[in-house]
Amino acid sequence: MMKKTVFLVSVLIMIFALTAPVYSAAAAEEETKALEVVVYASVDEANAKKILDAFTADTGIKAAFVHLSSGPAYSRIQAESNNPQADVWLGAPSENHIAAKLQGLTIPYKSAALDKLAPEFKDSEGYWRSFYMNPMAFAINTEALAKAGAPMPTSWADLLNPAYEGLIQAPTPQASGTAYNIIASLVTIMGEDAAYAYMADLNSNMQTYTSSGTGPSKGVAVGQCAIGIQFTPAFFQFIAEGYPLEVVFPKEGVGFEAPGVSIIKGAKNMEAAQQLVDWLVSKDGQDVLSEEDTYFYPVNPEAKLAAGMPEFSTLKTIAIDIEWAGANKERLVERWVDEVLGAK
Repeated sequence: MMKKTVFLVSVLIMIFALTAPVYSAAAAEEETKALEVVVYASVDEANAKKILDAFTADTGIKAAFVHLSSGPAYSRIQAESNNPQADVWLGAPSENHIAAKLQGLTIPYKSAALDKLAPEFKDSEGYWRSFYMNPMAFAINTEALAKAGAPMPTSWADLLNPAYEGLIQAPTPQASGTAYNIIASLVTIMGEDAAYAYMADLNSNMQTYTSSGTGPSKGVAVGQCAIGIQFTPAFFQFIAEGYPLEVVFPKEGVGFEAPGVSIIKGAKNMEAAQQLVDWLVSKDGQDVLSEEDTYFYPVNPEAKLAAGMPEFSTLKTIAIDIEWAGANKERLVERWVDEVLGAK
């Protein structure tokens, strides 16, 4: 009888040993499948979908997103601070994430992935990290420019030429982080008072200010305007699709964006949020930028650059003090509304 009991116990132990890993693996897989993350995406909608779909394919974590420009996203995060409806804010220039940090709207998160980034692409305390970078530029619709009989601009100063009256589109800083980068760049190049005098003069040549940071690329691609001012990705994309555009980097220099990603304070899906921000700056996540034709510049030095894009190091870029830009954003946007928009 004792031998039978020992035998049965031994069999049960063997069955448990063989099946436990299976159940454990299945449970782990089920747990991963159950993870999800909700994102407010200030990246343009098409590229946000490409990036988040790739994240889901790599990790199995579902990612739902709402597309919002920088200003509306920030306002919504503020309004929902007592009951956050999203876990992660993806995109918007880094100064927006600095402002969110200062307002207590986001939380710090550090991991080994953060260590691979250069200091200019992360918050030292881990509140935000950049996951791509892009330079500012002009896109010129060569057909529309020829039709208007206007010369090819090569500088910020050239845009004041009366020949460009009604031919230029740029975003508004009231809703767009891209537009605020233009302001911060011009202030860095010219000094604050001179930059505002310049923008007030430029106003007479503006056709419209778009609410979206990528709005000018759509207008210039179809010839609605001859000159669009914004960051480069959509310009490179439209060129690849055959539109008659030429990218010009103004000779005085250009600012660049290094959009950030932050975890929102009170996030309901913390584990998934942390996995997303780590994946975004990993080599796998960064290679997606080229593989999916986002035309974004990677920030991880191990990642590859898409064909047809000039090396970032070859461009004359202006280093903006992002701490200053974040701290002065509200004041400078209000001044733009009073002195520039009011000048039209």
